[in-house]
Amino acid sequence: MSPRQTTGQPSTRPVGPMGTVGHDVPRIDAYERVTGRAIYTRDVRLPGMLYGRVLRSPHPHARIRGIDTSRAKALPGVRAVITHENARIVYGSGSIAGGQQYNDAAKDITIHRRYMFDNPVRFVGQPVAAVAAVNRHVAEEALRLIEIEWEELPFVLDPEDALEPGAPPIWPEGNLALDARNEAMPMERREGDVEAGLRAGDRVFEGRYTTAFVQDAQMEPRCALALWEGDKLTLYTPTQGISNCRHDNARDLGLADHQVRIVCKYMGGGFGDKNGSYYFDLIAAMLAKEAGAPVLLELSRKDDWLGTHGRWHTVQDYRVGVRRDGTVTAIRLRALSGMGPYRRRSGAIAGLEAYGCSNIESVIYPVYTNRMVSGNFRAPADPQGYFGIQSMMDSIAYELGMDPVDFALKNMRRPTDEIGFTSYTLEECIRRGAELFEWESRRRAVPGSDPGAIKRGSGMAFMMFRSGVGPSSAIVRADSRGNYTLFVGVTDIGPGAKTTMALIAAEELDVPLSRVEVVWGDTDRCPYSVGESGSRTTTMTGYAVVQACRDLKRQIADQGAPRGVEVLIASATPTPSTEGKQRMCFGAHFVEAEVDVLLGHVRITKYVAVHESGRILNPRPAKDQIRGAVLQGVGQALHEDLLYDARNGQPLTAGYYGARHLTHLDALEIEVTFIETDDGYGPYGAKTVGEAGIILAPAAVSNAIFNATGHRMKDLPITRAKILGALA
Repeated sequence: MSPRQTTGQPSTRPVGPMGTVGHDVPRIDAYERVTGRAIYTRDVRLPGMLYGRVLRSPHPHARIRGIDTSRAKALPGVRAVITHENARIVYGSGSIAGGQQYNDAAKDITIHRRYMFDNPVRFVGQPVAAVAAVNRHVAEEALRLIEIEWEELPFVLDPEDALEPGAPPIWPEGNLALDARNEAMPMERREGDVEAGLRAGDRVFEGRYTTAFVQDAQMEPRCALALWEGDKLTLYTPTQGISNCRHDNARDLGLADHQVRIVCKYMGGGFGDKNGSYYFDLIAAMLAKEAGAPVLLELSRKDDWLGTHGRWHTVQDYRVGVRRDGTVTAIRLRALSGMGPYRRRSGAIAGLEAYGCSNIESVIYPVYTNRMVSGNFRAPADPQGYFGIQSMMDSIAYELGMDPVDFALKNMRRPTDEIGFTSYTLEECIRRGAELFEWESRRRAVPGSDPGAIKRGSGMAFMMFRSGVGPSSAIVRADSRGNYTLFVGVTDIGPGAKTTMALIAAEELDVPLSRVEVVWGDTDRCPYSVGESGSRTTTMTGYAVVQACRDLKRQIADQGAPRGVEVLIASATPTPSTEGKQRMCFGAHFVEAEVDVLLGHVRITKYVAVHESGRILNPRPAKDQIRGAVLQGVGQALHEDLLYDARNGQPLTAGYYGARHLTHLDALEIEVTFIETDDGYGPYGAKTVGEAGIILAPAAVSNAIFNATGHRMKDLPITRAKILGALA
């Protein structure tokens, strides 16, 4: 044991039975969804509503020398046409650089600010104009009548090429992306002395791993319906966070938050791709203002793929020092993240935090390219990062003749005097997973040793993922008939957030679930919620629900239950803290894969996922969250990649078929086991579930393929062609 490690583990309270929480409960909106009564944004119809369409750039990098919209405006039925010339609106959520705190008059500050319509354009699919017309067909015809004089500019698609001297500059200042301080700096993290750690190792291993750009690929295409009533804007839009969406749109349109209303009652998935506001919200708002009528802006499936973001692709170079006994002495990462031409999100690469090594150095360069903009996708920094580092560590274990499970147990991060956890179950997750999977009998001690063309092998990976606490709000109202109305600013992107909030309220109030009505998805009726991103809704808004219900119980205790037409209203906006301790969820995945070495085909024959996510509030959807996330991770591991033509910068595989997304025919059996704990934080000890399941799938699948074939696959996706190439 390292001198820094402590023998004691963080204390956790046992998880006992509860009245409503912890039992399988159907979703409270299930009937509306399955009968078609649920109203999605595209289902909303308003009097006099027009239809909007967007014209997109056919070039990866080009300057608009002239744009003629006269023929489009003259087309009967067209009510509005907007371009960068008459609608120069900052799209503040489109880039973390060039934030609103900087004034355009500050000439000494470099600003890479993104606009609703930009000139020059910097990727194929970037919006250049939009129209509103009496129907979809007229709007599409009007787009064809817009004439643009283009000056094509040099472009660069590869992040390594983009940093080479003489590379085409996407911005005048260069291709290293700016951060929130408008500084072109890599993301750096250093602990200890890496050079000394490498010298302390008996061997130093090196490896390069790459991951591809993958789309969030939710089922519901993006759309936005905008209505102006005086200076008040109402936006119906599928968003993962109504409060954030309201603030972002108000800021970009020069309005106060109270002048914008966001409505999102139902949505068809998000996975991070619908967090905050989007350019189509702004375009719909500006078209509606120009036309003097409500406008529904609809994106086609191709628009969806070409105009919005996906997970950033990466290049990861590792150097790892290791002693003969398997102790890792140093980890160095040098990496690139392809951000597209705007840095919408961080570009971070996770995974090193899972190791207890004292000497770590990570330098990650976020790079501009003329590809699709990158952004958040379910555990934004993690699947690609864990694929790299855990493939590297799996490789080292085999080089040293060690069992990867033993290597993981030896080197995983544990509680120390400097790093405390609210609870810690990582070792239990690994050991339980190995037992359930029958790891010792399934793993090939000699990779690729199976005879014949069909070879089997097993791989594993482990993780820890943030499950923080933070501010949110909830309001609960009681009437004299014993009914309760809960107001929460959540939307529901798949996990069943509305049901979870109702469960928590019913538990805390000690009433049947049928007595709790939930009002959600409307900023004019609901309080602040953190938004369904970062797996924070249950831990943050759920905790606010607990506190609001406790306030209500105190009122009832003080003055009695309401009578007649009386109501009691309670609210809470707590700001909890873990007092410096890290709050994490933990997990370990074990995979058996079957590889046909003649065809390159991979079939997963067994998948075991063990997770500790605190107390599980609703077991069935919690397991389904892990299963769905695993399937996304398997798709990232084996198939998905937005390929580009290097000659002209055109995307080649936009869409479900081109990127080869998994379908129900590809679905596999996934055994999910939860280890339940209560660390005393969040609602009844509940932790993150939604994102945790995707993190380990690419690494575990890749490690299983290596164990089956004896060939390390270092580049995602692991296609048939790559497998056959490695085996040739």
